[in-house]
Amino acid sequence: MIEQLFESKEKKVEYIELIYDLIFVYIIGRNNALLHIFENGFVAWPAFLAYIMTTLAVIQIWNYSTYYINIYGRHSVREHVFLFINMFLLYFIGEGTRIDWHGFHTQYHAAWALILINIGVQYLIELRHHEEGDNQKQIIRMTVILFAEALIVLAGIPVYQATHTTWLSLIAIVFGVAAVLVFGQRNSGTFVDFSHLSERAMLYVVFTFGEMIIAIASYFNGEFSLRSSYFALMAFLIIVGLFVSYGVFYDHILDRDKETNGLSYMILHLFMIFALNNITNGLEFMREEEVRVLPKTLFLTVSFLMFFALLFALGGRHAKAKCFRYKLFCLQGALIGLVFAVLMFLFRNEMTVNIAISVVFVFALFGMIYWYGRKVEE
Repeated sequence: MIEQLFESKEKKVEYIELIYDLIFVYIIGRNNALLHIFENGFVAWPAFLAYIMTTLAVIQIWNYSTYYINIYGRHSVREHVFLFINMFLLYFIGEGTRIDWHGFHTQYHAAWALILINIGVQYLIELRHHEEGDNQKQIIRMTVILFAEALIVLAGIPVYQATHTTWLSLIAIVFGVAAVLVFGQRNSGTFVDFSHLSERAMLYVVFTFGEMIIAIASYFNGEFSLRSSYFALMAFLIIVGLFVSYGVFYDHILDRDKETNGLSYMILHLFMIFALNNITNGLEFMREEEVRVLPKTLFLTVSFLMFFALLFALGGRHAKAKCFRYKLFCLQGALIGLVFAVLMFLFRNEMTVNIAISVVFVFALFGMIYWYGRKVEE
């Protein structure tokens, strides 16, 4: 039966997975709210650290769930119950992600740890279906990683109460990424349905773009003016350009039939989604007069460059075999990025020019990706 499971046709994304993803849309909005606590002309440092921690923690939870479903998911009643339990726990995480998040630290970390334990228990239950071998070793490794990270998260509760520092929370995230990278997915390449995995990552990216679209609605607040309409149009064009760039890359450059454990692909998406969240906030900063010019220009510029660098990095190991001169393609993109960064710095005091440069940059790289994708398909 197990052999038939892994020899089955391409796994389809089920409706229960989409419902599960919707809770993350809510949390994305809660995470972004942390970046609207300003101090000395930019985001307060404690709030920025909290934003990094909460954003990466939530995306990591999604990664853990997605990997389990991709490799071992059977869409059973038991599996659905575990997913709904995690959805309920994620509400506590969402509620604890707020401007006065310090008062919800215990709630947040208890829910976080229970979610990790929930996924770890599913791996333990799965262990009975596998005889001794690579499958069993992988399941044991992932179980140990999840339980160990949960212990670090729980240890962060008394540490925070005693010292009011969150460094142990960041250590938990780094531990999870490093442990999975080194031990977690060893020998799992033959079991991962990369087509399903890449589709799940794509859908998460789409949900992130949805939050971006909602965020720029603030550009339409207040009385109508040419200036506000201009910024709204530019912000909308940026979102469109980013979205179609990812879409063309996904459809025409990515090899979705590739045999891979998908580990690097998912880790790249973890930080790509983080970059998209930063772009969302960077676009909102452009209209915030209390945010100093240089910090918000640097924040938006770095976020754009980070997104496209990670997008191009996806092709390093996951592009179609017939992709030609891919390193030259990346180098050309890097040169465009360098010109963009210089122009953003030179025109940092002119937000109307600044946002126009961003539009031109995004569509210049989209044009490159579109042209390259068409050549690959010929």
